[in-house]
Amino acid sequence: MCPTLLQLSLAKVTIMANKRKEFGKIYDEYIDKIYRFVFLKVSSQEVAQDLCSDTFLKCWEVYNNGTKIDNIQAFLYRIARNLVIDHYRQKGRTQFVSIESIPIIDPNPGLEEKLAFNSDLELIKAAIPNLKENYQNVVIWRYLDDLPIPEIAKLLDKSEEATRVTLHRALKALKEECNKRENFTS
Repeated sequence: MCPTLLQLSLAKVTIMANKRKEFGKIYDEYIDKIYRFVFLKVSSQEVAQDLCSDTFLKCWEVYNNGTKIDNIQAFLYRIARNLVIDHYRQKGRTQFVSIESIPIIDPNPGLEEKLAFNSDLELIKAAIPNLKENYQNVVIWRYLDDLPIPEIAKLLDKSEEATRVTLHRALKALKEECNKRENFTS
């Protein structure tokens, strides 16, 4: 017996509902990470919200077409990174990173620890914008988004070894920049 048009329509509606539900889970899992990444790049809440929405919209278009996405997280970061690049190309602005709006919660720190931590954090906030974009990205992905090296390697289209080297160089450059700033204020 052949399926009726109504049965085919109901099956299609069910498939679409399942896709939306699955994508909703993806959205819930990654929205905060993608937003933070974009915000650190553009330093504007409104622009970050727009670019973040565009990121998930573009991802939905690909996801809804049935294209297989091997690594959804890497795919989202790649879209977000490309949208940020396009944003700066269109606006003709230079890029800088600001970490001031990221709350970092330390459970039960003492007063001395709080002061030292805040001092170090301010130093790092001031130093990160002076790093190369690739260095900024690997530091943000590794230490703010807690991405493992293999994930970062996929985002950069590099081997894991090359990614470790890039991260090492980024941390070295960050340390040098922090030392310059520390010596300048002393």
